[in-house]
Amino acid sequence: MSTTETNFDFKIKLVTIIGARPQIIKAAALSRAIKNKFETKIQDIIIHTGQHYDASMSEVFFDELNIPPPHYNLNTGSESHGKQTASMLAGIEDILIKENPDCIVVYGDTNSTLAAALAASKLQIPIIHIEAGLRSYNKSMPEEINRIVCDHTATLLFSPTISGYNNLIKEGFKINNAPTYNSDNPKIYHCGDVMYDNSLYFSDIAEQKTNVLKNNNLQKDEFVLATIHRNNNTDNPIRLNSLFNSLHKTALKNKIKILLPLHPRTSKLLKKNLSRELYDAIQLNTYMKTIPPVSFLEMIALEKNARLIVTDSGGVQKESYFFKKPCIILRMETEWVELVNCGAAMLVDADEKKFSEAFEHFSKEKKINFTNLFGDGKAAEFICEEILLHIKKKNNNN
Repeated sequence: MSTTETNFDFKIKLVTIIGARPQIIKAAALSRAIKNKFETKIQDIIIHTGQHYDASMSEVFFDELNIPPPHYNLNTGSESHGKQTASMLAGIEDILIKENPDCIVVYGDTNSTLAAALAASKLQIPIIHIEAGLRSYNKSMPEEINRIVCDHTATLLFSPTISGYNNLIKEGFKINNAPTYNSDNPKIYHCGDVMYDNSLYFSDIAEQKTNVLKNNNLQKDEFVLATIHRNNNTDNPIRLNSLFNSLHKTALKNKIKILLPLHPRTSKLLKKNLSRELYDAIQLNTYMKTIPPVSFLEMIALEKNARLIVTDSGGVQKESYFFKKPCIILRMETEWVELVNCGAAMLVDADEKKFSEAFEHFSKEKKINFTNLFGDGKAAEFICEEILLHIKKKNNNN
């Protein structure tokens, strides 16, 4: 969606809250738009909650994606949902009182998102929610609660997909309401996906600046990329054994390499939660290889060159679509329903039979229709423009 740059005689202060790896990556798109087009109009203060405390899952991305270093780091680390959210809520509130921003920007559905939304709403600071409207319709997922609460406290809601936009309408959000916008009179948008902005921007850079294919002896379209990180998969021995048994059997049966960059949680629990027999078998399986977490550019290179992607990650599901790769989703449901509806992805949960059927299907299916679902690669510019327009109208009415 294109933007029409507007002349402003003031500069707004925006606070961006990030904490998990995907949010850091999404923030790169907004930071790039601000630097390239809005540097004289937007001051961006970045708060890193420290939700992803592992350097390989966080710090490297700031350098690699040329994101300004965070102005604040709460160093929250790993805790239970309640303790983690409470710690972030207190820290974010103190910073917002100090900075007194015109608005805050939050991404997605993590505990960092929830804590920021709660803190800002109590202080009556407008909330800008990027990735609004996504629903799995499964409230046993902590992410579902987080995204619903954030949406219903937000002032501007930017949905990357038409289904997300329609979900908001179903929940009572109005289409043609007039400004000035606030949490009681919010504005909703279908704007495209900032991750698509990033994938387009970094696609060629990724292959030029990484050696991840060469280092792992991988050839284009001759390997499967797999990621598993959700706690309902990693923390449940039955599910984890089923998932890894599916990968193990598929690799051997089809004689295809499967590469698994291991999330720290998965790596920590693998030996503990897998049966000894399966764990030992995987170590001997020459077609399966586990490696430490990869950088964003390395992940882009792997996704772009894989034959098939297997994941329980929402972000990786989308990226598989960006690069026109079929995807097997290791969950019961997905908030990215468009991917399943168009035949580009299949939901298999932790069912070994469904996994095998999905792999066989995508091994034969060659006519997947990868239509343009995620915008024109300029979502971040559009979001910045709309934020500026909102603040201008709000100031004019005060």
